Amino acid sequence: MAVIDDDQAVHDGTRFALKNFSLNGRKMELLGARSAREGLDLLRRHDDIAVVLLDVVMETEDAGLRLAQSIRNDLKNELVRIILRTGQPGQAPEHRIVVDYDINDYKAKTELTAEKLFTTLTSALRSYEQLKRLDDTRVGLEMIVASSAELFSERSLATLAHGVLIQLNALLGIDSAGMLVIREDGAADHTILARIGSFADDGTQALDFHALFGAAAEHGRPLHREGLTHLYVRTGSGSEILVVLDGCAGMSEMQSSLVSVFSAKLAVAFDNARLHEQLRDANVVLEDRVRERTAELAAINERLEAQSALLRRVNAFKNEMLGTVAHDLKNPLAVVLGRAEMLSTLAQSVDERVAKPLLTQIEHVRTAAQRMTRIVDVSVADALADALDISINERQTDLKALVAAAASMNTPLAEAKEQTLHVDLGEPLPVRCDPDRMAEAIDNLLSNAIKYTPVGGRIEVSAHRAGSEARLSVSDSGPGLKPEDVVRLFGRFQRLSAQPTGGESSTGLGLSIVQKIIDLHRGHVSVLENGPLGGASFALALPISEKKRT
Repeated sequence: MAVIDDDQAVHDGTRFALKNFSLNGRKMELLGARSAREGLDLLRRHDDIAVVLLDVVMETEDAGLRLAQSIRNDLKNELVRIILRTGQPGQAPEHRIVVDYDINDYKAKTELTAEKLFTTLTSALRSYEQLKRLDDTRVGLEMIVASSAELFSERSLATLAHGVLIQLNALLGIDSAGMLVIREDGAADHTILARIGSFADDGTQALDFHALFGAAAEHGRPLHREGLTHLYVRTGSGSEILVVLDGCAGMSEMQSSLVSVFSAKLAVAFDNARLHEQLRDANVVLEDRVRERTAELAAINERLEAQSALLRRVNAFKNEMLGTVAHDLKNPLAVVLGRAEMLSTLAQSVDERVAKPLLTQIEHVRTAAQRMTRIVDVSVADALADALDISINERQTDLKALVAAAASMNTPLAEAKEQTLHVDLGEPLPVRCDPDRMAEAIDNLLSNAIKYTPVGGRIEVSAHRAGSEARLSVSDSGPGLKPEDVVRLFGRFQRLSAQPTGGESSTGLGLSIVQKIIDLHRGHVSVLENGPLGGASFALALPISEKKRT
């Protein structure tokens, strides 16, 4: 307590009246000043003074009031209790003084007897202690908020643990040795994450951590035992944390509350640090996998590059072979066409009864050779593009005429195998198509039917209008198709389970070409495994294209 008064008798009387004063077992230290200026210096040196007995009139008539203002405004001391004690009450009206100068009590010197002085000081000191606890709590909470920001910035468990010990010392206002121990829920093993002070010298061999964990967890609040303070925290992930502080006397109720608040932050901070470590480890594993996968992809790329180079060489060889095949095919076809012309000339010099059928057959040979020449030219060009991108040149065509011509050309092949080729054609079927390509598709179906029909079998060809479509069907009495054949029927280079019945060869391209040609003409192909004759039955459908009337 400080007595600030210019009257020495007041100092002596106050000291005498309070010589035996104590509160809660604590004695009171009495300090004195004889002017407002000395009082301000005294309070500046001792910012923990609890009560000031302040005279109003000292070196000036309002010196005490100005000092009260300086205490509150300049020193920013809002905790000290100021009791204004004056010998001239009328000169400083009580109501105005208490309001304007933040005075806690106002007493005339004549009424402040020893008994009244005891009562007034006791009330003021208790008010000061209550305010001090509140202020300490505020400061502690501010420290928790500040330390929480620092704790949550730590990404390593060891660094976080060391920071916790430092922050606890700052929060409690002590300089204590300490250590932080962590263990998984229910596990017997523990890990010391951080040690400071005397614990840093590994002076922990005598400690039974299993018992310490159990006792601290059961107590729930900070536990003081055998000169050590134990603080227990359980995190949300199930880990247990034990903080042991040495040299920390029993904490006050306010400190215990602050530590409890701080502990709640610890649980979240440790879970955050653990998750960060797990994420970092997972990231390391992921980076390793990415590197491994990148190396694998690089090796695969190298193999693909090598295969690509090989394919380019094979493709170049294929182009060369196709050019050779085209040349070797076209030359014999040219000879066939030439000999057909010669035979046509010679036929005119023989008997008319012989010449007429002979010229008909020669015309069939000429037509077939010409169509074969065109097919070779276009097919080679298509193959050189390494795709089945068949080009078409559409024009108005009678599908019935194409079917009749194809049937006529394939009749000798059927007759050679003693097969019956029955053709059923209705009215003309106008369609827009590429006649060469469509003839190729029809020829493929007919030649396939002849190829797979046994000797003496039957083949039926029909072409009729079906609504807005022209429909062509080719049925045979061969072995038919198996379910596995239907799945891969129109694939390239696919051979069927049935074998040709006359030793014919098969490239496996015929039906894929048929499918492609019909698709290009906006038509569709259907197939029956066992048609009306017992064997396979194929049907082509193209949209009818009537000529517009003018």
